[in-house]
Amino acid sequence: MTQAKGTMDWRVTLPNLFARADALHDRAQARLALLRPSHRSAFIVPYIGFGTPQRLLVSGRVLRGRPMLPALPGDTGLRNLLRFYRQMASHEMPGARMTVAFGGTEQQVVADEEGYFHAEIEPASPLPPGPWQQVALRLEQPEAHGVAQVRVPPATARFGIISDIDDTVVWTHASRRLKMLLTVARGNPHTRRPLAGVGALYRALQAGAGGNECNPIFYVSSSPWNLYPPLLEFLDLQRIPTGPLLLKDFGDHTLFALRDHHTHKLASIERILEIHPSLPFVLIGDSGEQDPEIYREVVHRYPQRVRAIYIRQVAPDAARLAALDRLIGEVSESGAQLVLVPDSEFAAAHAAAEGLIDPARLTEVRAETRAQA
Repeated sequence: MTQAKGTMDWRVTLPNLFARADALHDRAQARLALLRPSHRSAFIVPYIGFGTPQRLLVSGRVLRGRPMLPALPGDTGLRNLLRFYRQMASHEMPGARMTVAFGGTEQQVVADEEGYFHAEIEPASPLPPGPWQQVALRLEQPEAHGVAQVRVPPATARFGIISDIDDTVVWTHASRRLKMLLTVARGNPHTRRPLAGVGALYRALQAGAGGNECNPIFYVSSSPWNLYPPLLEFLDLQRIPTGPLLLKDFGDHTLFALRDHHTHKLASIERILEIHPSLPFVLIGDSGEQDPEIYREVVHRYPQRVRAIYIRQVAPDAARLAALDRLIGEVSESGAQLVLVPDSEFAAAHAAAEGLIDPARLTEVRAETRAQA
């Protein structure tokens, strides 16, 4: 469709505005850094890591200043907007030197130009019991400390879950870029709405058919790392199982680019599958953007690794439904199932029939879905 003369295409304008704003911000911060005293405070934002008994992947970010206090239920739209600006206008510490320690093993790492650090720990002894391991973090100058939680699937895990976030876990309106931006900027973890029943569904999948399988859940999204703290807080408030979040660097200047969205999500999912080669996976997304196409590609690259694909219907137009019908046929050729689900209750019923969750959990999923609808 040809765009009317004089109108603004936000799909082009928004990425350009964000890229220009981020470039100006980075230049300003570089100049201000020369004026900052060396003893200014800093803090570590540890991200939830993942791994195996032989390999722990740890990451996070080092930022200047002090962490923001959690949002409150009564915060106004203006206060939320100011908080959003502060989250996006992060003051990173490039070149920060870190010590990452676990079980007597230490590793020194240096943060990159955006303040991100990554470490890979090979434990020298068997891990303590439990699915969560704690890795100590120490910033050398200025001194700061933190702890990274690392998710290691126990022997009881039968499969893993990889989920999108936007319009799959929380309402974001990701297919409408301007509305998505306003929704995220004006809300906070207390005011954002989960999709009905998603917490109960994910708790059931985590427990599995046996009830105590402790199946790991991973969240893959093109949301920026700047929004990691409020996303984690949202999951906790809504009783949605936490797990590693694989987000995207806002500094890439491609936050809204669909092609980059595809590349980022596919690469993140491949990384998870390669770290956990013995686990099959359930993939969950929505029909609004590229999740079905990305998951189809995963099935083609990793045959026999996908138990089921659940796609929430958020784009009911005829052309999109026809495209989804074709994808269902392509995925079925590999032996996997791509299932369009109208809500969490429908997904849970299918999962129970496939032996993925305990049928007794259907009552809880049904009750939460209807209460939140």
